[in-house]
Amino acid sequence: MIEDKNTPRTQLSELGEFGLINHLTKNFDINQKTTSLGIGDDAAVLDFENKKCVLTTDLLIEGVHFDLSYVPLKHLGYKAVVVNLSDVYAMNAKASQITVSIAVSNRFPLEALEELYAGIETAAKIYNVDVVGGDTTSSTTGLLISITAVGYANEEDLVYRNGAKENDLLVVTGDLGAAYLGLQVLEREKQVYEVNPNSQPDLDQYTYIIERQLKPEARKDISELLKALDVKPTSMIDISDGLSSEIIHLCSQSKVGVNLYEEKIPLDPTVISTCEEFKMNSTTVALNGGEDYELLFTIKQEDYPKIKANPSLTVIGHITDEKSGIGLVTRANEKIAIQAQGWNPIGE
Repeated sequence: MIEDKNTPRTQLSELGEFGLINHLTKNFDINQKTTSLGIGDDAAVLDFENKKCVLTTDLLIEGVHFDLSYVPLKHLGYKAVVVNLSDVYAMNAKASQITVSIAVSNRFPLEALEELYAGIETAAKIYNVDVVGGDTTSSTTGLLISITAVGYANEEDLVYRNGAKENDLLVVTGDLGAAYLGLQVLEREKQVYEVNPNSQPDLDQYTYIIERQLKPEARKDISELLKALDVKPTSMIDISDGLSSEIIHLCSQSKVGVNLYEEKIPLDPTVISTCEEFKMNSTTVALNGGEDYELLFTIKQEDYPKIKANPSLTVIGHITDEKSGIGLVTRANEKIAIQAQGWNPIGE
């Protein structure tokens, strides 16, 4: 985190834990009918009546998941919310509430946390979710953020990873690989800055891929789109760790194989040009990059006419029997086994 010496710094100790929570959450409004009670008591109270509740959580750790030398705190707060909501949408559910917990070291003044929570507040408003609780504590290792997202759906609308069937079509939203390349550009510029702090990077040509890294968007729109098209996926997962990893998860859970066609993988022109600049293979980047937060799902073949003209959806393959394996059909029409080489949260 690059500090401006002219920026006011209020020590967190001046507020105490409860004063800090009250200060950071005072602007959070309650908008969801399912929120009976939000922040202010020992626990939140939610009422989903006859709906199924879905629950997911993510932990982001400074130095592992983000680098504050080039990630603005407001962007970080926004992204921390979005990556959790993406998991709710991957269940074909509606997101309704989140809780926010942070561990923070004494190098962060109040003003820094206000920036972080401004990003959280912006995401909550855009995605129409209520912030209903959380926790704050101290840290000796930097900043940690844990967000839990809550959502709901009718039982018949929920979509799991284990429903793909042979001959189903494999579909992806948006385009892939941009977030990873945005990270590569930011890491390169960080190295340049460390050598020459006076250098001024020109990042205009990388706007799209940098935004995909720093400020991703969850595909809230897809559930509504598919409902309007009268299409219910047979299985679904979000693309956080890389297309290859997610395909393997989906196939393993559904006990099926897949043929993924290299030529069908959607790539933004900026991804193609940046891959050429970095001398990277665009297919490898799309397969293994991660953090795209697009949705990967399967549909019945008879639903293809309903989606084929939609620019947000691309058919990239089809489901096969389990014995056929999980394979990539290259542009040269050779089938090679797909390996999970995306982000591994546990490491070596």
